Amino acid sequence: MTSPRSVVNFRLLLICFVAASVSLPMAWVSTSKVLLFFSGLAYLVHSYVTKRDDTNVHSLWMPKLVLAILLVFSASLMWTEADMAIGVMALLKHSKLISLVFLVLIIRTAREARIGLLAFACGQIFLLLSSWLLAVGVPIGWTTNPTGKYVVFSTYLDQSIIFATMAGVFWHLRADTLWPRWLAVLVALAALVNVFLLLEGRTGYAVALTVLTLATMWMMPQRLRLATLIATPIIVLLALFMASAQVKERVSKIVEESQNYASQVDSASSSGWRLNAWHRSLQALQTSPILGHGVGSWAVTVKQLQGSNAEQVFGPGQASNPHQEYLLWGVELGVGGIVLLLALFLGVIRDTRNFSPSVQRAILSTLAAMAVACLFNSTLYDDLMGDYFCVVLGLLLAWGLQTRPDSPSAINLLSETATSKATT
Repeated sequence: MTSPRSVVNFRLLLICFVAASVSLPMAWVSTSKVLLFFSGLAYLVHSYVTKRDDTNVHSLWMPKLVLAILLVFSASLMWTEADMAIGVMALLKHSKLISLVFLVLIIRTAREARIGLLAFACGQIFLLLSSWLLAVGVPIGWTTNPTGKYVVFSTYLDQSIIFATMAGVFWHLRADTLWPRWLAVLVALAALVNVFLLLEGRTGYAVALTVLTLATMWMMPQRLRLATLIATPIIVLLALFMASAQVKERVSKIVEESQNYASQVDSASSSGWRLNAWHRSLQALQTSPILGHGVGSWAVTVKQLQGSNAEQVFGPGQASNPHQEYLLWGVELGVGGIVLLLALFLGVIRDTRNFSPSVQRAILSTLAAMAVACLFNSTLYDDLMGDYFCVVLGLLLAWGLQTRPDSPSAINLLSETATSKATT
């Protein structure tokens, strides 16, 4: 018979593995996702058999919204215009949202949440240090076919979004008991400098700018926050545009590619492809605004609208996406799909109401980073980036939930901290 201690140890190992995996190659992420899924199912079955009632988790809106979203996506298989195999594959990609729920469920104490965040921090620092080692010319032997300069495991797009998001997490939790304040500040600054001056991801620039703007705004008195929210991105963009040739070149390229698309309908460039994909997505949304075209239907729907050169523009097969999360959900589920996605964001915001200010700001910063990234990519749908945001938000929500003033776990944590200080 399995002892309670061995179950706790397995749960801690799983939490640490999941938390650290998002800083590692995709194979690690996939493995941790499968383990988390089956462990989460086992937890639900055990809770049902033992009639265990987790009132903490029940107080959150996020799990209910995720389940509602997955039910709607599953139902849309009945009317999807895509092949059933493509529809099921797309449903599985959307279903990574369940890992957000399972991570909050299996973390039962503040101690477990803290250990999970520390495992996440170690993985992120390893990834950041690896990128900086590449930047200063030190060869490392653990890269895996990266795309872009100073990229360790994935692409410059993924890594720039990861670094921008992690900067906000470390900065806002600098005053918590998780890691030294000086380390949090150093990691946040090193991550932002890496995004702005080393990496090439334009979405990463937008996410980093969002994180930096929110952090600056929250440091200001209430009466100055609106002005700070407006002025900060303008000042930072102007400074970067003048100081960094890379930022200037990448931003200028967006303008040039957008102008070319407007005048010549040129969809060959990165920006031109996106603009065309978004245009076709809006057309697809207009043709079925209520039910949408069903899960996995984006490629087949926009190809019909594109016409004779559809294969040339969007490539073969039916597995593409519009590089825009909101439009993807809109095409697949209609206007209601966009509403569901926004409801998920609002639900997470609502769930932070009773959290400490530092945890609340870390969650809101991460959520804002995700919302901005979704404007330019199918962030939640894509592997790695979707998994990354689910894991980060899951860890932060669990930490906030277990350290709320009304949580028994928070009282135990305060007692442990007081005892530790007394003995030292």
